[in-house]
This record gives sequence, C-alpha cells and structure tokens, in this order.
Amino acid sequence: MDYEYTGDAHRELVESYRADESPFPTDTSRVYPRRDSLRDEPPLLKRLLFPRCWNATELLDDPDETRARLTELGVCMQKGITSYSDSDTDNPTAIVDETLDRLPAIRRALKKDVEAAYKGDPAAKSYCEIIRSYPGFHAITIHRVAHILYEEDCFEYARELAEYSKAETGIDIHPGAEIGEYFFIDHGTGVVVGETSTIGDWVRVYQNVTLGALHFEEEEGEDHMLAKEYKRHPDIGDNVVIGAGSNVLGTVEIGDHVSIGANSWVTDDVPDDTSVFISDHPDQERKSNR
Repeated sequence: MDYEYTGDAHRELVESYRADESPFPTDTSRVYPRRDSLRDEPPLLKRLLFPRCWNATELLDDPDETRARLTELGVCMQKGITSYSDSDTDNPTAIVDETLDRLPAIRRALKKDVEAAYKGDPAAKSYCEIIRSYPGFHAITIHRVAHILYEEDCFEYARELAEYSKAETGIDIHPGAEIGEYFFIDHGTGVVVGETSTIGDWVRVYQNVTLGALHFEEEEGEDHMLAKEYKRHPDIGDNVVIGAGSNVLGTVEIGDHVSIGANSWVTDDVPDDTSVFISDHPDQERKSNR
C-alpha cells in the first residue's frame, strides 16, 4: 500500500522554520555529530521538527523537500499501524494524514517545552543543547506524536513508539497520558507516567518519579484478570514541581502551585499552593573504615 502526503503541513512547517528567532538555533552553517537510531521515525521527526539541530537545513526553504520527508515518515507510520490491523482492507491513510497535519502544532508545543527546560535547569547552556541532548525532551517529542496515535485508537503502534523512547531515555510515558504545555523532565532516569495520568502546564519532574496506580480492580468473572479502561492515575495541576524519587499514586488530584519534595509518597489530594515534604529523615550514622 503506497502512501503520499497530500496535506499542507510542509508549507506551514517551512514558514515556522523561517520564523525561528534566537535563542532557538538560526545558524544554518553548523554540522552536528551523527546520532543514529534503530527506528526510522525518531530521526525523521527530529529533522522535521528542528531541522537546524539535526543537519536537515535542506528543509528550511524547500516545501517540496519537507513534503518528501513527511511522506517518508507517513510510510513508516502506515506500516506501523497496518502491522497491528486485523483486516487487510483497513486503510490508515486518514489517521496518518491527521497525525502529520498536526506536526506544526506539535512543533509549537515542543518549542514551549524547550523554553521550560532552559528556564528550569540552571545547567542548560542553550536551546540546541536541550533539543539534541536532553532525554526528557526526546521523551516528550515522541510522546506528543504517540499520544495523537493513541487518540486515534492506534494503541499498539503508539505503545511501540513509546517503548522505543523508553529504551533510549529510561523515561516511561504511556502514550495515553495527557500532558500540557511547558513540560520538563530533568535528568529523567526512572520516570514513569501512567496511562490515565493528566499533567497541566509548567510542570517540572525530576528523576525516579512515578505517577502510578495505587491499586488495581479485578475484572468481574475473569480469573487473574485485571480490569481495563478506568481511571487509575493522578491528575497534576499547573505550576507543579515533583522532586526526585517521589511517588504520586492513585486517582489523587494535585493542585496548582504545588511543590512535592524528594522521596515523598503521596496518596491523598494536595490542595493549591501547598508544599509536601518529608519532615523527619532517618538519622545518619558514620563510622571509620580504618
């Protein structure tokens, strides 16, 4: 089954490339080191979304070249979707078109994520560093595409992309999770975001954080079968910081302007404008090794 992209995203993407201003990269003369991938989708997405950072400057002024890359990505998506189809007659063209048509909007969202990372990390030196090197940004890039596919009921293919991203970054975001604007995962190793989680705007998450389920319901009348398709994970408000090693579990609601300190265990709702932290840490003892 052949696929050719026929929408208008290529023109909108090229216009958005031209509109980029510092601190986003604007220099077209730089050539960055290769970073190969075991899948075709991630490098294609990276070049389409941030061509200056991924040695794809041929896209900047050429809508036809951009359209060709969109078609190449669309072929990958079509194969990924149809591989899980139960019918040879299923045609995923409309789903692929819808996903590619939304890439300009995804690019706008990701530029906000870059801004959040730069503002939220004292170690960040440039936007391009974030785009090329931050595992949290790689994870949210794949997630924002996988989430669209999940919404289109392409669950298996969306999960496949998410699992590849986890293998690359150590960050496990289920494609069903709903994530707002200006999202930043710092460091990222061991972060888990469950399927029915929702996350607001300007949320910052550190390493080894879990937004998970507290308990599971069993499917009635089925031995050893857990129920599916019900709310299990937290809702995180706007302007929230979740410290390293924290667990936010169950269908709890975390309000706006909340700070959750490192290693906290949260299983109850947290109101707006609240800090949660462990008040009494275990006493530390030392002895000589001599």
